[in-house]
Amino acid sequence: VIHWYQQKEGQVPERLLFYSEGKVIVESGFQARRYMVERISERNRCVLTIKDVLPDDAATYYCAYWILFTVIGYYKVFGSGTKLVVSEKKSSQPANSEILQKKHENQIMYVCLIEKFYPDVIRVKWTDEEKEVTDNVVKGDIWHSTKEDEYSIASWLTVPAEKKDKKYYCKYEHEAKADSLPTQDSVKTVPQEEDCRTVFNRGNLMTAYLVYLILLLKSSMYYLTVLFFIYR
Repeated sequence: VIHWYQQKEGQVPERLLFYSEGKVIVESGFQARRYMVERISERNRCVLTIKDVLPDDAATYYCAYWILFTVIGYYKVFGSGTKLVVSEKKSSQPANSEILQKKHENQIMYVCLIEKFYPDVIRVKWTDEEKEVTDNVVKGDIWHSTKEDEYSIASWLTVPAEKKDKKYYCKYEHEAKADSLPTQDSVKTVPQEEDCRTVFNRGNLMTAYLVYLILLLKSSMYYLTVLFFIYR
C-alpha cells in the first residue's frame, strides 16, 4: 500500500490518498477525479499525477509506506518529498555560481555560492572523485536575492589543509539547469589578509556564514556537555 501526503507551508502533513491493489482511495475533501496513481513494480516506482493544477495545489508531496521490522513491528517510512510550485513565472537558471575558498589555520573552507534562480527549489551536494561527501558539510537556507522572485543559496565544505590538492565538486540540480563546480578549476581564493566580513558580505551570505560558526560552536558545547556527564 502506497500513501501520498500533502503538506502546505506552515501546516502539518495531510493524507491525500492511498493506493492499494490497483485502486486509488482519495480522502474526503479532495477531488478524486484530479488524482491518478500509477505503480511501476519492476522499477520500484509510484507516480502521482495531478490534473488541472490549481494555485491551491502548491505544497510538498510525500509518498509513504509501511515496513515490517521484526523487533518493533510496523513503522511508516516517508520519502524526501517533492515541492510543487504553482506560478505564472517561468523558471530561470542561476545567474551566477562560484566557489570561494578561505584557509583558516589547518583547515580549508569551500563556500559554494549559487545566486539568482527561480523557483526556490534546488538540490545541492558535495562530492569527491568517487562519492558524495557528507562529513563537515553545512547547507544554508535559501534566501531572497535583490529581487523578490530570485533566490540564492550557499553550502560549505570544510576539509583538512593537507587535502588542498584533492578535487571536490559542488553539484546542484535545478529544474532550469544542473551543473558541477570543481574546486580546483572554479574556486576563487580569498587573500589571507582580507577580513571575513569583506569576503562573505554578499547578499545574505554573511548571515549564513555566521550561522555556520554558531552551529560549530553549538556542536562544540554539546561535545563538552556529553564529556562532562560521562566523566562525572
